[in-house]
Amino acid sequence: MVLQHRQIIKTISSLHIGQSSSNVFRKQKQPFVPATTKHVSRSYHSKQGVYGYKPFPKEEPFKVSQQAVDNRIKQSNLYRMITAYREHGHKVALTDPLATVQSDPMPELDPSRYGLSSSDDSIIQLDGLVGLEKSKGSVQEVIEFLKKAYCGPISVEFQHMSTEEEKEWFAQKFENMQQMWYLTPDKKRTLGKELLKSQMNYSKCGISDIVIGMPHRGRLNLLTGLLNFPAVAMFQKIRGMPEFPETVSGVGDVLSHSLSTSSPQAVSPVTVGKARGKQQSLKVGDYSPGTEAHPGSSVLPVQVHGDASFSGQGIIMETLALANVPHFHVCGSIHLIVNNQLGFTTPSDRGRSSLHCSDVVKIIAAPVIHVNGDHPEEIVKATQLALAYRQEFCKDIIIDLVCFRRWGHNELDDPTFTNPAMYQVIHSRHSVPDGYAQRLVDEGVWTREDVKQILDEHSSSLNENLKQVDSYKPIAKHLKRQWTGLVQPSSSVTSWDTGVPVDLLKFVGAKSVQVPDDFNLHPTLQKSFVLDRLQKVEEGTNLNWATAEALAIGSLLYQGFNVRISGQDVGRGTFSQRHGMLIDQKTNEMYVPLNHMVTDQQGFYEVCNSILSEEAVLGFEYGMSIESPNNLILWEAQFGDFFNGAQIIFDTFISSGENRLLDRRVETTRINFCHLECFLQNRLLDREVETTSLFFCHLECFLQMSDSNESGITDGDNINWQVVNPTTPAQYFHLLRRQVIRNFRKPLIIASPKILLRHPAAVSSLSEMTPGKTFLPVLGDFSVQPSDVHCIIFCSGKHFYALQKHRESLSKKDIAIIRIESLCPFPTNEISAQLQKYPNAKNFIWSQEEHQNMGAWSFIQPRFRNMLGYDLKYVGRGPLGTPAVGIGRIHQQEAKDIVEKPFEN
Repeated sequence: MVLQHRQIIKTISSLHIGQSSSNVFRKQKQPFVPATTKHVSRSYHSKQGVYGYKPFPKEEPFKVSQQAVDNRIKQSNLYRMITAYREHGHKVALTDPLATVQSDPMPELDPSRYGLSSSDDSIIQLDGLVGLEKSKGSVQEVIEFLKKAYCGPISVEFQHMSTEEEKEWFAQKFENMQQMWYLTPDKKRTLGKELLKSQMNYSKCGISDIVIGMPHRGRLNLLTGLLNFPAVAMFQKIRGMPEFPETVSGVGDVLSHSLSTSSPQAVSPVTVGKARGKQQSLKVGDYSPGTEAHPGSSVLPVQVHGDASFSGQGIIMETLALANVPHFHVCGSIHLIVNNQLGFTTPSDRGRSSLHCSDVVKIIAAPVIHVNGDHPEEIVKATQLALAYRQEFCKDIIIDLVCFRRWGHNELDDPTFTNPAMYQVIHSRHSVPDGYAQRLVDEGVWTREDVKQILDEHSSSLNENLKQVDSYKPIAKHLKRQWTGLVQPSSSVTSWDTGVPVDLLKFVGAKSVQVPDDFNLHPTLQKSFVLDRLQKVEEGTNLNWATAEALAIGSLLYQGFNVRISGQDVGRGTFSQRHGMLIDQKTNEMYVPLNHMVTDQQGFYEVCNSILSEEAVLGFEYGMSIESPNNLILWEAQFGDFFNGAQIIFDTFISSGENRLLDRRVETTRINFCHLECFLQNRLLDREVETTSLFFCHLECFLQMSDSNESGITDGDNINWQVVNPTTPAQYFHLLRRQVIRNFRKPLIIASPKILLRHPAAVSSLSEMTPGKTFLPVLGDFSVQPSDVHCIIFCSGKHFYALQKHRESLSKKDIAIIRIESLCPFPTNEISAQLQKYPNAKNFIWSQEEHQNMGAWSFIQPRFRNMLGYDLKYVGRGPLGTPAVGIGRIHQQEAKDIVEKPFEN
């Protein structure tokens, strides 16, 4: 039954909707015209706008007509009752097709409470009161109309909406539709046919692109119906045959997880992120030319949810919280809750505390349409109303499709074990398609022969597809359109020249801190940030981490690539290091210097301070990254272990998306390679277990999720993701640029410790960033003579600087320290080349600051033994269940030992 209700929700055609004669509004507007003045009210650092945020043009404040106000005062009791129906009618509406629970009477809807009588037939003026298609009527007529409109098979919740204009619009539109809306016989035939064929259809209504995100249930109907996925390919997958051509690398997934993930609702932020990316590609919405936003409503995100997960999964709240935030706004989503009134086997009254599964959306004051799944035409009406509202106000709206699940949760589940009363009702009734087909026969729209012909033709089509399974050859559909020219990465590691001419680097460096003459920069930044950067860039030496980042990003912008960085406090930088956006100290206006380098600039820098969310924000950025290969998408975890809150996104999409979803493509939805880049702080603190956990990025988690080989074949560029721990600004510079310079795309995980941001030894020169230079997977030791070395210490990341400082204090010349900058793909050849330089080395040590069961040790050790033939000796902390001990004396001794003991061997 779930599938049957999903079949019908998008059967939207050009339907007749009558126009109300109410004079509530200052001006009348036609439905489905993309909004030009309706907008989400947002307070932001810029009245002028920055890249990725454009203010909407202001309009006169909305006013209810004086005639309507006067009549509401005159008929105040009647208007109170009308308001009560608008607010409480949904609680007693006939939206449950099973009707197993009877609603209690609502005293708020009793006319006597307002001094009225349902038999009162005296004529009164109705203008401004209710959406009846006449200016005069009786109280009796009004009550009958309100019962029909708000307590029938479709009802709405909208009184919690944030503006008077939206509430007035919604009341007028809904009440008008209840009277004037109808389907012609031809439309009824179309609807019935699509129901019987288990397919869907949609009408554009000014929409150029639709991005659909949904859980796994019902996905096969979506693929073969609306998205035209070949049924033969589905049958082939069911038979266990390969779904990719032999020339394409990918492992696929079970058929029910096509296009997405089985994790409930994790796809929601990905959906809106991809929609935002599409708006960027089309240059609409916040990416429209000029200083004012143009409608982004031509790109429609449709989020399909289950009732239990919608009310139970926190990622829904996080995604809703993004809806009206600058740099995350997508002009509204249409949410479809397929309300089966069950979560696996848990009934709704034990699956949530609220009345409706949709109640969580009230945090953004979004309207809700409740509709009975037994009434296909009402569902079409609900969809039309939802689309009209979204196009008018560019905000989210929810359709709560109250239906039921005809079968169990899966093929082996017997739902009568746990819900016998519900399934006694379900098993005794017709399916929705059969019921609607019978209705059309009874109305004379169809004959029984028509129904049989539709079913026979569709069955024949499916059988023909089934016969073609053995001869069908899968087609590679990835790397098309904007991804044309890119390739799947090879099994070897390639090197890319990511250097930039010195003159351009100096130009970008100067522009990265240049502000208009009338801009009031913070005096501390003028001295410690602007002047310092200008001096260092001009001298070409002692460039720190933030400067290298600005040079990498600015040079990419200069080449026409877009860059987006997202996360908490990324504009300033968590440790006040970045200052990619500057705030005028008098006007509070935001300015992004890198967006003003040249007059005809093509690439832009979007700086997105996000809400305090990890899972939804990272999912959103993943969605952005799979839209276009020409956008570098960066997500920065404010502290290292913040990735824990986003673990589902790492597991389900970033680490495995390419292998699982590579060829699950249709012309309207494409998921290509992800090139998202994630920054994770990695720092071990004295004594503070909880604080250390915040800063600790747990590299072992990302290494364990990689598909790196620990024996046999060396890693190549075709690894599922890259994990790096760079130690110099120049290395960081090349990593950023390499992400979009290469002819393939891969996710990148960077451990970026706080200490390196301003470490006096962690600096680079412009000469390290010039043409011919590239990221080096391994950094050798040039401070010792190779022939004098008898011991080699291998390490990764910032721990190198502590080891180097201690070696200098000992004046040791016979110990080399080699940094492994790229952990995954594991640089077997580069490490082997370094080892060959030291013919007299006998001892080989791995040193890390993390505990033995954390960090890179468990990843490094088998690869050295199996791939290189060397047994590394571990020197460091022992295993521990927490990132740091909570006893200061023990921690201090450990910190001393991990630096000193490697030199005692």
